[in-house]
Amino acid sequence: MAKKITRFQKFVMHNPFIQFFMFLFLNVKILSVVAFGHGGTRETKN
Repeated sequence: MAKKITRFQKFVMHNPFIQFFMFLFLNVKILSVVAFGHGGTRETKN
């Protein structure tokens, strides 16, 4: 069941800068979804 990891994927996985960038990017996406409302969930207190 082991998937073959390409050289590019290995490079991305072991590159902390790319990891950090992806982390920030995901956080911005999640925060924007939360900030601009997303259906019927309760409001979060700041």
